[in-house]
Amino acid sequence: MEPINPKSPWGFRRMTGLVLTAGGARGAYQAGVLKRIGEIPALRNRPSPFPVVAGASAGAINGTAVAGYSANFHEGTRLLAQLWGQLGARQVYRPDLLSLGRNALRLVLDVALGPMFGAGRVQSFVDTSPLRAFLAANLPMEGIASSIRSGHLYALAITATGYHSGKAFTFIQGKPGHPLWNKSRRVALPVALGVEHVYASAAIPLVFPPAPIVVAGATAYFGDGALRLVTPLSPAIRLGAERIFAIGVRNQNAADDLLRTELASDADVVEAKARLRSPPLAQVCGVFMNAIFLDHLDADVDHLLRMNELVAGYQCATPGKAVVPSRVSEPMRIVEPMIVSPSEDLAMIAASLQHRMPRAVRYLMDALGTPDAQSADLTSYLLFDSEFTRALIDIGYRDAAQRIAEIEHFLLGAETQQAGEAAAAGR
Repeated sequence: MEPINPKSPWGFRRMTGLVLTAGGARGAYQAGVLKRIGEIPALRNRPSPFPVVAGASAGAINGTAVAGYSANFHEGTRLLAQLWGQLGARQVYRPDLLSLGRNALRLVLDVALGPMFGAGRVQSFVDTSPLRAFLAANLPMEGIASSIRSGHLYALAITATGYHSGKAFTFIQGKPGHPLWNKSRRVALPVALGVEHVYASAAIPLVFPPAPIVVAGATAYFGDGALRLVTPLSPAIRLGAERIFAIGVRNQNAADDLLRTELASDADVVEAKARLRSPPLAQVCGVFMNAIFLDHLDADVDHLLRMNELVAGYQCATPGKAVVPSRVSEPMRIVEPMIVSPSEDLAMIAASLQHRMPRAVRYLMDALGTPDAQSADLTSYLLFDSEFTRALIDIGYRDAAQRIAEIEHFLLGAETQQAGEAAAAGR
């Protein structure tokens, strides 16, 4: 692909897309990874290496920060990590007893009197109005347009789920002429992104109320972008990215360990199965959240690798011909992925810090039962506490540091990497 701007310091011969997935409070892990990448010498005081950014839910918050600070990637990622490191529950929702009690009363009225007098008084478990104010005060929304004008950013894509149509709406602010699409369950719209789009994308179902956005002159209501975005890599690929750098928020080894317990052989059944018990509602909710937030990335990466094999196989079978026959409406190409995921089980960390939740929220969580420590995923999504987020930032930073040479080569390439290091050393 041609450079998005011939004067760009990086000369984007192949566009690299940054994909940031959902995960509630787990989004702090992504901030840690990005902070370490921002410290790469070749990126110091330089623009972002990601001309395409796509995010949903917590990933929409992080993606907006990266896009808005595209002119100075190092400074932007430092500020993003600082933001997560100072995050507390009161900046996300109202944890006071009065607010929670009011919602509980509405719920009781809906259940007890709904059939006679109508229900629908409760739209969410908590009042999340503080989050909107927090995002408005801290996200560099004005930097998106200036980054596009300067050529440091091609497009930012934020996905939210329409509660009426059930479709995944990808709202895109980008260079004029950027791709758009309208599929059976996915639609892309060109917009000037605002805080309302980010807030809607991060609106965890049930926990957050439906978020209003004006679409085509009328108000529609949206929720978390991960609900319908089963292919999180798709927006970045459709926008032209030929390399994808994605940051997940789930430790794969933890999921594999739980699977091995469920599939324990007869010889191990007494020891392994004895640890299993009927799951409380909190554990069921955690699995539900995983299905929404965490499982899509792994499946989409598997699908991408399979498609790469098919495209490569076609190229080998028909040398010198187009990658895709002319009768196929959408051309296909090989897209190179790189994924960074947590080396530690974030649910275990959340379980050890659950006592730091606001007392009223902890009381409600306890009412759902106590899940296995490794299955405390619900807590990890909702534990908006600075001690937890700082722990996740540190894990993300370390994980990126362990793979920094690989990451640097993937993002910058050998020649650009060496040139950037030489320029940094000269200063």
